[in-house]
Amino acid sequence: MQHNPGFLKLVDDAKARVQQIDIAGYRQMVAAGEKHVLVDTREDNEWDKGHVAGAVHLSRGIIERDIETQYPDKATPLVLYCGGGFRSALVADNLQKMGYTHAISLDGGWRALKESGLPLAEK
Repeated sequence: MQHNPGFLKLVDDAKARVQQIDIAGYRQMVAAGEKHVLVDTREDNEWDKGHVAGAVHLSRGIIERDIETQYPDKATPLVLYCGGGFRSALVADNLQKMGYTHAISLDGGWRALKESGLPLAEK
């Protein structure tokens, strides 16, 4: 997908401040049994087409509104994914501003997860 320059500037700014993990690092995290919540931040129509089994869905449009209700402990490790790692970086940045100390953006997002061998819930 071709992204607009203004959007890329926002994403690059956010990525400079947030923790990121690539798919290899995420697979190691899962293999080690590290407790975390995998959060799909994509839109409803993207979620409906397929997602990682066991992920929770809090789209970018509502996550800031609902996260404190669902995960009030701001030390909860949250691994966030979107289509490719751009929107999840923006979400991680906002969650950090809200006091979440372990908001991690998954670089590569859904595209990387589909190829990872992790169980998926696809339609």
